[in-house]
Amino acid sequence: MTSSDSTPSGPPQPAFAARVASVGGSPVRDILAVTARPEVVNFAGGLPAPGLFDSEGVAAAFQAVLTEVPQRALQYSTTEGEPALRAALADRTTARGLATGPDDLLVTTGSQQALSLLATALLEPGDTVLVENPCYLAALQAFGFAGARVVAVPCDEDGIDPDALEELVVRERPKLLYSVPTFQNPTGRTLPADRRAAIAGVAARHGLWIVEDDPYGELRFEGERVPWIASYEDAHDRAVLLGSFSKVMAPGLRLGWLRAPAALRRACAIAKQAADLHTPSVNQLAAARYLADRDLDAHVARVAAAYRERRDAMLAGLAEALPEGSVWNRPQGGMFLWARLPEGYDTTALLPRVVEQDVAYVPGAPFYADAPDRSTLRLCFVTHTPGEIEEGLRRLGKGLS
Repeated sequence: MTSSDSTPSGPPQPAFAARVASVGGSPVRDILAVTARPEVVNFAGGLPAPGLFDSEGVAAAFQAVLTEVPQRALQYSTTEGEPALRAALADRTTARGLATGPDDLLVTTGSQQALSLLATALLEPGDTVLVENPCYLAALQAFGFAGARVVAVPCDEDGIDPDALEELVVRERPKLLYSVPTFQNPTGRTLPADRRAAIAGVAARHGLWIVEDDPYGELRFEGERVPWIASYEDAHDRAVLLGSFSKVMAPGLRLGWLRAPAALRRACAIAKQAADLHTPSVNQLAAARYLADRDLDAHVARVAAAYRERRDAMLAGLAEALPEGSVWNRPQGGMFLWARLPEGYDTTALLPRVVEQDVAYVPGAPFYADAPDRSTLRLCFVTHTPGEIEEGLRRLGKGLS
């Protein structure tokens, strides 16, 4: 008997696609595999706090649909998504300032699939995609697999510089701009309203798709909500809005959605038919039932209150944990905090020494589409309790010293 990894006899196997070698794996996933031990205080993963899941409410929703409509829940469904879920999502989106009907939405298997579908529908090899600097890592992977040329837009502590964006659009002629404007991953920053309006204007003037990813927007701790870029008139026919239940209900449900103009939405539906036919019916119906029976907004408010305490616990201990001269931000919501160590520090090189102390972060370098700032790191503050965060920061300080 031979294992699946054994060397083949006879003629060599055909080579893998070049995109597999060029894109590579996720450093975040690799770190999570190393730090899966329960004693590790893991600031690396973007993992919602499991103790705050409404497991009772989700279980009741599944029980209801499996008892009342089992044949429908266990059957194939339409590619676009269950009508009850799309109607509920449309109502929530409309209530937040963007008029939306059920037919404006496509349900996806997590918002990560929405990125993959958009890349399939929009990008040819060699097309240019603009991204924030730094950028959500899995978006870089999705665009890389599509063969896109990824170019970073200059950013500051508030996010994208609209003037720099316009210069790049004129020079590079990109297909799309990808952005996480609210509580961005990895930096936690939020793009101000005036910049959102300016970005919509750039897209309208130059014929650019905007892909606006919003998995964290409901997790606001302080400050006023900022309108979606998609809600501006200049963006109405060229913006795609992505949403997800992963951070507000449960990531294991793998439920996301995209709101897009009709022709692009149809192209994504065709791409989804080739990918998985449809998102699991039982999960969609359970989510719709949860929205009908439970108060998701009240649940999110409870989660956000706990996450605020955890953010504050991390902010309180960073000065002692990080080397003198380090700087970091204060996110108004979301899950992540971004730090920069003094010049000369390399957070990738330092990570093994830190992991020896049973604590972990994500080095900042993989999040850059161009030359990385190797002194940066991302810290997720939501997974652990304030007491665990305090202990994790003590270990982090020891590992960095």
